[in-house]
Amino acid sequence: MSVRVRFAPSPTGFVHIGSLRTALYNYLFAKKMGGKYILRVEDTDQSRLVEGAIEGMLKAMDWAGVNHDEGVMLDENGNITQVGEFGPYIQSQRLHIYKEYIKELLDKGHAYYCFCSKERLDKVREVQKAEGKVPKYDGLCRGLSKEEVEAKIAAGESYVIRLKLPANKEIKFNDIVRGHVCINTDDMDDQVLMKSDGFPTYHFAVVVDDHLMGITHVIRGEEWLPSTPKHVYLYETFGWEAPTFVHLPNILNSERKKLSKRHGDVAVEDFRKKGYLPEGLVNYVSLVGWSPEDNRELFTLNELEEAFSLERVSKSGGVFDTDKLNWVNAHYIKEADNGFLADLAIPFLIEEGFITKEEATEKYDWIKSMVGVVKEGLSYVKEITNKVNIFFGDTVELEDEECREFLKLEHIPTLVNALEEKITNADEITADFVKGMFKEIQKEHKIKGKNLFMGTRITLTGQMHGPEIPLVLSVLGKEKILNRIKYVKENIL
Repeated sequence: MSVRVRFAPSPTGFVHIGSLRTALYNYLFAKKMGGKYILRVEDTDQSRLVEGAIEGMLKAMDWAGVNHDEGVMLDENGNITQVGEFGPYIQSQRLHIYKEYIKELLDKGHAYYCFCSKERLDKVREVQKAEGKVPKYDGLCRGLSKEEVEAKIAAGESYVIRLKLPANKEIKFNDIVRGHVCINTDDMDDQVLMKSDGFPTYHFAVVVDDHLMGITHVIRGEEWLPSTPKHVYLYETFGWEAPTFVHLPNILNSERKKLSKRHGDVAVEDFRKKGYLPEGLVNYVSLVGWSPEDNRELFTLNELEEAFSLERVSKSGGVFDTDKLNWVNAHYIKEADNGFLADLAIPFLIEEGFITKEEATEKYDWIKSMVGVVKEGLSYVKEITNKVNIFFGDTVELEDEECREFLKLEHIPTLVNALEEKITNADEITADFVKGMFKEIQKEHKIKGKNLFMGTRITLTGQMHGPEIPLVLSVLGKEKILNRIKYVKENIL
């Protein structure tokens, strides 16, 4: 049987990093096995729906390059569409299907109507907790006769439909990550399958949908592991073969607690807005819970497709290390095209007041050159606003007292005058010109090494460290360099 996997998010707002990883592992496994990766939308909890969340989720996945073969998609106009022969792929459009299968369970005696109020259920659970028992439904409605059920429905009483678990039955299944799992039904609850609003719960819909869509491997977060025995039993009651289960470890924060919005950025969109590259985020997220055989750390998406295996997914939660993410992302920034990075950087530069929208167009080539000079020091593109102040303005602001002391050294006036003379006589300031200029100053004035290079950098940028000084000067240009030399001579030296 050909491998078919699915990512089935709820449209509740943003795409969590954990959801991206779940989608990614499904995608990678499908690619590795020559199978299909499906995206299904699980929107049966109508109270949690967020307007535009499906579109936002699909755009985030497209940005990340984790593209599905089948299911819910956006067309060229940005409208939601569905592609594939197993649809609908949006659960709220499948209610007629769930009604058919819930009737089958009721007819076979594997499900029953429950008319208990929320108040009664809360009270039962409170008593069970007080007695030290596991809180679960006490089965009051399991014994209702067909006539009693019909009378209550005719009277307009609200109801749910529950799974009727057998007593003292061992539910067993194998999980690729967790190994052999066995739970007794006496420790399980009669799960609600259909809610009072006529919508199925996740636990019912997921089994029906996965079966009808031919899903062979269910790859999802470990929070679903305790519910899986109920799903396995549902497969059994329908006489269906259960898929292979794979429960992924949680992504943890630095305190080894589940990563959540309370701890900062956790959504794909958060990282995108900061100027992380999709290649960097996907590469890093792939390693949070999975390790390649050779302990390699940098992978393109195609290389991940080749290297990935479910057997090397860890049982224990992986810590989301922002420093490591930044290291990985910096690698991709260094390799990126300067024009591509400039396009990402321009909104940040405008927002911080470095340039206007008009200047972004008029000075595009200059901005591209500037980005090329500073990109070596960037972990994500938004950081550029902390790196480019040296390229703006005709004045020089010394960053600390150490810079001020350096400019008091005996050779500095000679160096500044030499720089002024060479720059004044130059036709164009290129990196090659600057390198040649430094050789001439070394030869003519015997100023070299730190005295030459750091002296030039502090004089023209006010900083002791930064990008390669020939590249910096080539971006500053003749006019700005001469204006800064004039400022330093009049106000600092």
